[in-house]
Amino acid sequence: MFRLLDVLFSIIGLVLTFPFLIILTLIGLFDTGSPIFRQVRVGRNKQPFTLVKFRTMRPDTASVASHLASASAITPFGGFLRKTKLDELPQLWNVLRGEMSLVGPRPCLFNQEELIAERDQRGVFNYRPGITGLAQVNDIDMSTPVLLAETDQKMLSNLSSKNYFKYIFMTVAGKGAGDRVRH
Repeated sequence: MFRLLDVLFSIIGLVLTFPFLIILTLIGLFDTGSPIFRQVRVGRNKQPFTLVKFRTMRPDTASVASHLASASAITPFGGFLRKTKLDELPQLWNVLRGEMSLVGPRPCLFNQEELIAERDQRGVFNYRPGITGLAQVNDIDMSTPVLLAETDQKMLSNLSSKNYFKYIFMTVAGKGAGDRVRH
């Protein structure tokens, strides 16, 4: 059932936001010269997939988890995208392709070994990663791997239609600060 909702909402979201996607892409082109950010992440069953989002950091920034990146790497436009969560919009394409869900654990990088081990131990990789979820709306990010994996497991074991919509609405309403960066 969640897959059907994911497909329906990602199609609606991509159609409705298409003009904004074009505008944000053009602004991003002037901001960084490379508005689309692609990065290989850990997906369902620990399979790699390429996550797509709007670039919020300078193109020469090291490929590390956000909490390990420097805040000085974030461009002014990137700061706006992060604050409004508009940088996540292109991930609707990942949802439509079946690589992600709207609700699920945020996909990590393959070099985040502690988080991968914690999630693996808890069966989190049996599910599609998501754009948002319980951890995100409670400001729990990848800087606390054990807490994040525990929260992901709790969310997945209690995921209902009510919670699916609850996490989406909380995210759209601005709950959760997104991934932290070093200051």
